[in-house]
Amino acid sequence: MKLLNVFLAILWMAVPLGAQTLDGPVGPLRVTEMAGGLASPWAFGFLPDGSVLITEKRGALWRLDAGRKTQVGGVGQVADIGQGGLLDVLVPRDFAQTRQLYFTLAVRQGSGAGTALATAQLEDGEDSLTDWRVIYQIAKGSSGGRHFGSRLVEAPDGMIYMTVGERGDRPSAQDLSRENGSVLRLTRDGTPAPGNPFAGQEGARPAIWSYGHRNPQGASLDADGNLWINEHGAKGGDEVNRIARSANYGWPVISYGRHYSGARIGEGTAKPGMEQPAFYWDPSIAPSGLMIYSGRLWPEWRGDFFSGSLKFGFISRLSGDPLSEVQRLQSAETARLRDIREAPDGTIWFLSEGQGALYRLSP
Repeated sequence: MKLLNVFLAILWMAVPLGAQTLDGPVGPLRVTEMAGGLASPWAFGFLPDGSVLITEKRGALWRLDAGRKTQVGGVGQVADIGQGGLLDVLVPRDFAQTRQLYFTLAVRQGSGAGTALATAQLEDGEDSLTDWRVIYQIAKGSSGGRHFGSRLVEAPDGMIYMTVGERGDRPSAQDLSRENGSVLRLTRDGTPAPGNPFAGQEGARPAIWSYGHRNPQGASLDADGNLWINEHGAKGGDEVNRIARSANYGWPVISYGRHYSGARIGEGTAKPGMEQPAFYWDPSIAPSGLMIYSGRLWPEWRGDFFSGSLKFGFISRLSGDPLSEVQRLQSAETARLRDIREAPDGTIWFLSEGQGALYRLSP
């Protein structure tokens, strides 16, 4: 009997842990745990060899390969403060040739901290980064531990979009002399990209592409190469925005939410010269992670937007023109969902901060 129990225990451990299902477009989707035991995971990215990189806010980087999780060394100094730490990871399209990776992180800036972009190399077969360098950081002047952003997206032309929160300093989102509350457009070496709209404007930071954002937590390209982000409002007014060159998205002058005290924000919901959201949630869901699906496995979902919810622990699916929320995918595994991405094979993977685990959705 004892040997039988041991055999059954081993068999149980060999079975994928995710037995939950969610509603797909043509039947149930299987939820499979791919990695567990993560502490405050923030982002993940797929490498060409099939392995996956996972960041933890405290500054740890993991590589998941064939079910085995290995810590990757060589991460530079990270300011693990409040909502800041080691945040997003970007695997560029040419990674197989360059071995170059990009990361967003919080860095100390005197008595404060700011959002920064770092790069490093991961050589084939190695478990340690080399040549870690911080190649861009926002202007000094922010304190506290809130609203660092920060997502990375590689543009079709190879430039890098980087989102930055307003660091809890609301007026700074309208101040072009600071990057707070903006989307930046940078070259691969961390310099402001050519053609940025405010490069010749006196006092403006030349990396800014758009501004008036509160705390962008997700970013993705659509099939036409347009950049979209989701961002936290205050009490209500979480937004999905299509990002346009030089556009002002209004925070904190306009918003569909209210301050946590219940007081009105700014001047209302609209003002000339300020963009309207493509979609907003009220009440707030605290969106994080954003994926626009290709339709590879599920053609019915082609072009749909998928956003995680930190507050309520579900995946929000948006569709149509104008965008509207058409479905909420929720299970124990979607607790405090931090990141969501499409894998090369068309499956959908998501990272649960609440469960400390990475999951895959498959037919």
